[in-house]
Amino acid sequence: MPSPFAHGVAGLGVHILMSRDHQELRDPWRAGVIVGAALLPDLDLAFQLVDGANHHGAEFHGIGFAILAAVAGGLVFRLLGWKRPFACGLASGLAYATHPLLDYLNVDTHPPIGILALWPFSSSYYKFPWPIFMDIGRTLTLTGVIHNAVAGLWEAVVLLPMLWAAWRWRSKRLGGSAWHEGSRASR
Repeated sequence: MPSPFAHGVAGLGVHILMSRDHQELRDPWRAGVIVGAALLPDLDLAFQLVDGANHHGAEFHGIGFAILAAVAGGLVFRLLGWKRPFACGLASGLAYATHPLLDYLNVDTHPPIGILALWPFSSSYYKFPWPIFMDIGRTLTLTGVIHNAVAGLWEAVVLLPMLWAAWRWRSKRLGGSAWHEGSRASR
C-alpha cells in the first residue's frame, strides 16, 4: 500500500482540479474533506484489531464505496448548506477512488494480494502486474523505517510533479496565481 502521504497528495490533486474558483480552491474545509476522503479507505486496517485478520484491500477499496462516498458526501454537504454540495460530493468520491487506484499500482506483500477494486460488482482481487509504487511496511524496525522513507521519497518523485502540473493548469484556468489572485481582490 502507498503511504498516507501519497493518498493525501492524490486527494489534494482532486481538490485542485475540481475547484471552480479561487474561493473553493482556498477553502480549507473543502480541501480537508476531499483529502480526508482519499485517506478514508485505510480505515479497514483498524478492523484487524477486532479479529486479527487482514481486511486491507477488501470492500472499502471497491468502487462501490467510492460511489457511496460521492452520494453520501453530496447529501451531507447539502444538509450542511455548503455551496455546490453535489460537486463537492463528486470530488469526495473521486478522491476516494484515487485510493484504490494507488493501491492497485503498488507492490502488495500482505495476502490477500490485490484489491477488490470492482466490489460490489465483482469479488475478484486485482493487482497491477508492473507496480509503480513500493509497499509501505507496517513494522517499526530500522530496516522498515528506512524502506518506508525510500518508498515515501519515490512517491514524492512520482506524485508531486503531477500535483504541481494540476496546480499550474488550475491557476491558468482561473486566470492567474490561485493564491495571489484572491489577495489582489481583497485590496
